Amino acid sequence: MHSAAPHVLVIIQNLPFRLDRRVRSECRALTDAGYRVSVICPQEDPDEPARFQIDETTVHSYAPPPDSHGLAGYVREFVVCWWRTARVSRRVHRDAPFQVIQACNPPDTYWLLALLWRLRRGVRFVYDQHDLCPEVYVAKFGHRGALYRALLLLERATYRTADHVISTNGSYQAIAQGRGRVDPLRSSVVMSTPDADLMRRGELEPGARDQAEHLVAYVGIMGSQDGVDRLLAAVDHVVHQRGRTDVRFALLGFGDALADLRADCTRRGLDPWVHFTGRVDHAAIGRWLSSADLGVTPDPPSEFNDRSTMNKTLEYMAHALPVVASDLTETRRSAGEAASYVAGTDPAAFGDAILEILDDPERAGSMGAVGRARIEGELSWHRQAATYLGVFDGLTGRAGTPAETHA
Repeated sequence: MHSAAPHVLVIIQNLPFRLDRRVRSECRALTDAGYRVSVICPQEDPDEPARFQIDETTVHSYAPPPDSHGLAGYVREFVVCWWRTARVSRRVHRDAPFQVIQACNPPDTYWLLALLWRLRRGVRFVYDQHDLCPEVYVAKFGHRGALYRALLLLERATYRTADHVISTNGSYQAIAQGRGRVDPLRSSVVMSTPDADLMRRGELEPGARDQAEHLVAYVGIMGSQDGVDRLLAAVDHVVHQRGRTDVRFALLGFGDALADLRADCTRRGLDPWVHFTGRVDHAAIGRWLSSADLGVTPDPPSEFNDRSTMNKTLEYMAHALPVVASDLTETRRSAGEAASYVAGTDPAAFGDAILEILDDPERAGSMGAVGRARIEGELSWHRQAATYLGVFDGLTGRAGTPAETHA
């Protein structure tokens, strides 16, 4: 990369860079357009070097603190990660001054670091809002209180500090412009759609079906708000009530509920039909989804889930899989006729919907084709990338005009 190219520093805390598909696609869009890009993120494993290259992006990783439990543990995690990120940002700027910081939430704590860099060096700040942290708190703990109000204050500070706010869908943008009072001229929507050229059906995962006739896949975080417990109850209904032992379920991912979910699976007697992979990389996800017949999005109805676009749904669609999903606003907007929607939280209804699709191959194939066409067409990552680049071209002066509004 030419030393005169604008330099963008991207900050992630909740995932290592290699596992964050959205941010990797964003960085690839920037480097393809001639930007220099550095990323600060937690290490994926203890042996990972402090500095390395992925694609054309320079990654600076730091050792994350131990897993946190309780309010004090989470506060400690945020403080430690913030401090380590700040120290690394000084080294990055010393080696190659950056003109823009992009902070990806959660958490909403890096506005202060961006503000310090703006005051010292005139660095611009892009807020890439992946989650609504106050709504996540309510979905996770079921109540509001002092911590909820603190999250609102952090979100508000981030909105006000940002030169531009990138939202993952129209519902998030409405929050930014309403609750956050973000000027529409400082607001854009960039969906987390997969690159259709890179994510498609391909190599199969050896032994994925384990002699089962059908394979159903779940991909994503496994927390208390993600509905995987509901999915296990649906599997229980499929196996023990419907007597269907010809279906295997692959649950790909990790999270703070994973150990409890494994125990629940064993308690229900579902181990022969359910396989937990734990954390897997993008290549493995691609193999599993290429081997599957159907993808599931069991996230239960809540204010947060209703407003969120589920990355897993888009990834199922990229692999031409039909989807069975909770009936949520943004899921309907993303999947359209590629999904079958289940209202409410009844796991038996969710299980029956899965079997209905599996037992109708013609309908399943049609739904998969619709999903793939949406990923290649109106939801194309190339369209999202053009909007994303427009933000940085405007902030760095490469476009000659302020960043435009995109919705």
